[in-house]
Amino acid sequence: MAKDVDFPPVWLAGFAAIGGLFGRAFPVHFHVNDVLGSLLVVAGLVLMGLAILQMVVARTTVIPRRNPDRMVTGGVFRLSRNPIYLADVLILIGLYVAWDALYALPMIAVFIYVIQSRFILDEEARLSALFGAEYEAYAAQTRRWL
Repeated sequence: MAKDVDFPPVWLAGFAAIGGLFGRAFPVHFHVNDVLGSLLVVAGLVLMGLAILQMVVARTTVIPRRNPDRMVTGGVFRLSRNPIYLADVLILIGLYVAWDALYALPMIAVFIYVIQSRFILDEEARLSALFGAEYEAYAAQTRRWL
């Protein structure tokens, strides 16, 4: 059962819920919170949409723990090896800011650690095994996050 729900969106929802609790219990409101938070969420959704679109066009999987059929290295994948996870971080920061949950912002580092340890490291190992030198060259020139 746990493996069935161990996906990044579930972790994102869980961390968002924690932030929502922080925002209710310890709100820190600034006049820019709503606008800034909304902009970050929209930026994250746009980045995620672009990355998913690029993967669909390349005919490779977007589902974690599945072996990709092709490497995608152009477009938003030139900015980051993990633009969808980066988008998750932008969305989470945006939600925390919009929900006045500024005290929850240190949880972003925990979220990054969880995503990296549970998903990214395994994906990188599989990409290296599947694509060898091509992946290693890409990893050498493109940062994991930004």
